Amino acid sequence: MYPAVKQYLLTFGIERLEQTGKTYIVNGEKIKARKKTNNKWFEIQDSISYWEDFSKPKIVWGEISDKSKFAFDFLGEYIPEATTFYLNGEYIEYLLTALNSSVSEWLFSKTGTTTGVGTIRWKKYTIEQLIVAKPNYEQQKELLAAFEKLKVGKMSISDFKDFSNKLMYKMYELTKEEIHAIENLYN
Repeated sequence: MYPAVKQYLLTFGIERLEQTGKTYIVNGEKIKARKKTNNKWFEIQDSISYWEDFSKPKIVWGEISDKSKFAFDFLGEYIPEATTFYLNGEYIEYLLTALNSSVSEWLFSKTGTTTGVGTIRWKKYTIEQLIVAKPNYEQQKELLAAFEKLKVGKMSISDFKDFSNKLMYKMYELTKEEIHAIENLYN
């Protein structure tokens, strides 16, 4: 640690800086130290135990795009930067399919924000508000088989997109008119 920085931080009082969780009375004022850790007072307070989430397979996307462009990080190697987001957890293969479908793109066009120049801001908090239909067992099995084909290069991205759209149309039980409206969103 730099001596000048250390001296400056100590002006706040070691009682405020230490990581013991203790409560002190200083000049009649009750002061609580930061929560207890095994770290020194000048080290990071919280462990970053969630770092392993970055090494798991996940969905990644950029904030600003003209269309839904969600990608799958199969190897858990991609770490997002300031305007890129990631999502992991259960059923992410299905979620990737749903997010890249024309149905989600249409839904997001109704709820998301735009940049004002024809692109959409795919913010994480608005994506989390999307309503995604839940697949039945057969649909999930069909999806995982298609996803595996995509993963090993036996299905093209465009074929997977077509598959995804058909699956979503079926799951949402859309009429031909509704499908037409969704597919012609940008026309």
